[in-house]
Formats: sequence, structure tokens, C-alpha cells
Amino acid sequence: MEAKDHAFLSSETIDHISQMFKALSDPTRIKILYLLSQEECSVGHLTEVLEMSQSAVSHQLSFLRMMKLVKNRREGTTMIYSCDDSHVISLLKQAIDHAEH
Repeated sequence: MEAKDHAFLSSETIDHISQMFKALSDPTRIKILYLLSQEECSVGHLTEVLEMSQSAVSHQLSFLRMMKLVKNRREGTTMIYSCDDSHVISLLKQAIDHAEH
């Protein structure tokens, strides 16, 4: 049997993929990303729709911002959040389609 050459991923790529899936492994972050894939939202709107405390939502938004999955902009005194990575949203929607299949 002939030995095959294998292509390997760099450790940087593997770490990035692992972190992305870690971000998608939390139910609250999935809910937030799904909502933000539909519309921009303030923290107040997210807390109302998700029926969660502002501190819990803010904590998850902070994590998602650190991961560069969401971005924010100021509108007066309100921070408005939106998705910042269409590839991750595409993965999320594929996972939803798979789960609902």
C-alpha cells in the first residue's frame, strides 16, 4: 500500500477554528448572533427579546466583540450592535438548517 502525502492545517488556523466553534457553543451567544443576523439591536432590545439581564447580555456581547463576531456603533447614548462576520453567520444558519432538517 502506497503512503499518501497529507495536507495539515497550521496551528494558528486550528486555534482560530476552535475559538470560532467555542463562540458558537453557547446557547445565549447563538441567540444573540441569530437576532443580530436579522437586525441591528441595542443591548436593551436584546435583553427584552431574550428575557435576560442586561449584565448577562453585555457579558456575551463583550465576548463576541473580542472574537470579532459582532461590532458596535454609538447612536446618541445607545450602543447598537450588528454582526461583523458573515462567514460565521453562514455557519450558524447552516447549523440551524441541519438541526431543523
